[in-house]
Amino acid sequence: LLLVFSIPGNLFLVSLALADLVVALYPYPLVLVAIFQDGWAQGEVHCKASAFVMGLSVIGSVFNITAIAINRYCYICHSLAYHRLCRRWHTPLYICLVWLLTLAALVPNFFVGSLEYDPRIYSCTFVQTASARYTGAVVAVHFLLPMAVVCFCYLRIWVLVLRARRKVKSDNKLCPRSSNVRSFLSMFVVFVIFAVCWAPLNCIGLAVAVNPEAVAPQVPEGLFVASYYLAYFNSCLNAIIYGLLNQNFRREFQKIISALWNPRRCMQDSSKGSQAEGPESQALPEVSAQRPVGADTL
Repeated sequence: LLLVFSIPGNLFLVSLALADLVVALYPYPLVLVAIFQDGWAQGEVHCKASAFVMGLSVIGSVFNITAIAINRYCYICHSLAYHRLCRRWHTPLYICLVWLLTLAALVPNFFVGSLEYDPRIYSCTFVQTASARYTGAVVAVHFLLPMAVVCFCYLRIWVLVLRARRKVKSDNKLCPRSSNVRSFLSMFVVFVIFAVCWAPLNCIGLAVAVNPEAVAPQVPEGLFVASYYLAYFNSCLNAIIYGLLNQNFRREFQKIISALWNPRRCMQDSSKGSQAEGPESQALPEVSAQRPVGADTL
């Protein structure tokens, strides 16, 4: 945990994890209750609140993924400027800005009246037919624009990685560190899966925004429900992606599970380890992310 918070870039991952977690704590249980009761019986307040939290999670995930891509782009492609723009105390400010933008993006829902119960998906959510202009703005600002920024960042990173590999082979140098490549790949896969899961629903929203009265009745209910639950399912996938592609994540997750299963043994092991290592081991090692990154070190 100390290592997570000692590396500024990792704070963005914590923020993304919170965005995925918040939707499972409040809206999803209410959706399950509505499914079992075949209707919404929790009242108007819970309906608006759950829809707001759902939007907070969705837009927060989009903006956090965008912030992670920009952070990785600056770190790899503009490493000298990165250490001026992303100091340790800067990162919490950037994360606060991400969540402030998320809140600002949700405020118009209350003026448009677009947070309502949809019986097709047993959820209180954003209604695409409430306002054609606002639906178009939601798709553009909350999906198309962030995805364009993320694509630009990762394409530039890929170009630099390929150039570095060709240079390494031509100069007979060591290959790029596999840990750096896996870390980049894990976040790239997170972005790709997010785009795949949310693209169908946003395509429907974009079509509805063009002509709500003509298009909305023509959208098959099965297609809408499938696209919506595919978007819901995205919140469950990030942890699986981290577990498959990140060895450190798997190792630390196993430690957390073992600590929860047998906390006394975990405390004994940690106390023995601290006594054996001595006081000098309490200082965290210098993280390589704090040094400028060139093409040869990718």
